[in-house]
Amino acid sequence: MFPETIETDRLRLERLTRDRVDPRDLYAVASDRSPTVDEETEYLPWSPLATLRDAEERIAEFERRWDERERAEWVIRPREGEDGAGEFAGTAGLICRWDRDLVSPAVWLRKPFWGRRYSGERADALLAVAFDRLDVGVAAVPIHGENDRSYRAVERYVERHGGRYEGLLRNHAGRYDEPADHHRFSVSRAEWRAADGARTAVRVTDDGD
Repeated sequence: MFPETIETDRLRLERLTRDRVDPRDLYAVASDRSPTVDEETEYLPWSPLATLRDAEERIAEFERRWDERERAEWVIRPREGEDGAGEFAGTAGLICRWDRDLVSPAVWLRKPFWGRRYSGERADALLAVAFDRLDVGVAAVPIHGENDRSYRAVERYVERHGGRYEGLLRNHAGRYDEPADHHRFSVSRAEWRAADGARTAVRVTDDGD
């Protein structure tokens, strides 16, 4: 159902599995061993990894949810010609709520790769997968109420694809066991198709090649 790899002009997204990502590499960038991880995850719904075992379990969980068609998760790597080509730049995900005809794109981008508009390019690719391949009706993007950086980035690509800002949902989610407000943006399949000029070239494959 989900493509193993997705390529855009500057990025390659590869299915996040133990075959492609060593748990030790994930632990190095997603734990307190990384000096920027607290800043990167400040508004995300997960905490930095505490142990190598946590990294192993997180990858195994991604594999399980992929197989059960609940969530697809890819590692983001800049393509050749980009600064840091081939490095672990972060992760991209699609959380599927089939009973609602809805997906939620997700992203974690490491700080050395901020400021390049990779998040928007990743979003362009995931919307293409959601609407062209999965034929989902709506993509909804929640953002922590205090995450101004992500708000601006999401606002740009949602507007580009014909979507809308739906408002602030108060105490909609939790962060470290505390209630948190969420901004919500959305794009429908019809809106995305009407904004044809905003589409970018995306190449997907199912075998990792």
